[in-house]
Amino acid sequence: MDPPVYDTLILSDVHLGAETSRAREATSLLKNSRFRRLILLGDIFADLNFGRLTKEHWKFLGQIRKLSNPKRNIEVVWVEGNHDQGLTDVMSHLVGVDVYQEYVWHYAGKRHLAIHGHQFDRVGLNSVRLSYLGTIIYLQLQRLDFKGKPIARMIDRLNTSWLRMSEKVAGGALLYARLKKVDRIFCGHTHAAMERERDGICYYNSGGWVDSKLTYITIDSDGVQIREYQHTEEPEPIEDSNMDSELMELTQVPVA
Repeated sequence: MDPPVYDTLILSDVHLGAETSRAREATSLLKNSRFRRLILLGDIFADLNFGRLTKEHWKFLGQIRKLSNPKRNIEVVWVEGNHDQGLTDVMSHLVGVDVYQEYVWHYAGKRHLAIHGHQFDRVGLNSVRLSYLGTIIYLQLQRLDFKGKPIARMIDRLNTSWLRMSEKVAGGALLYARLKKVDRIFCGHTHAAMERERDGICYYNSGGWVDSKLTYITIDSDGVQIREYQHTEEPEPIEDSNMDSELMELTQVPVA
């Protein structure tokens, strides 16, 4: 039985370059799903260092490039996140997608807005240098961590609860949605999937791809669904392809 065709699939916070990135599973999701629009809702990268990208990470980028081929008739949109800044101009050219600070579209008579969500995180906005330093320390901890990365994953969950402030991001997003006169607003950034409604406006957070719970959003005639990636089978082995090799050569970085 063929999988359903969604109007839109949204995923965020893959954090390519981080050792906790579940890029292989994200690639499997994209290969086994059908959709008319794909929105990469920010923080596709962990930081500016291409040297941390593994073959699995390049495989994910290669899949994005395949999906952006005009022959596939799929709209691929990249909404910039705070970790992507400085990379999107280069990578959007390589994978052939347009980059936005926020993206608005209409479907089923409703106005939708996608924005990463760090704009509503006052701690992050007021602590840019501290946040950058924290990213470096966090990536180093991943290298020193035990099998399964329990320390890094625990830190990520604490960061979500204490610093990212999921409820405050949701509140800020809902206020912004009212100003922009949209019916639905979608964010990432917090790594915590969430759904909220206020005065007829709906907020959805797509979660992330760095922990054991991997979530994404689909939109179709049945509405908006927050879904959890199901490990129905082992992800296919990573193999080099001409397209993936081309991406690596263009950036001229070693692959981990």
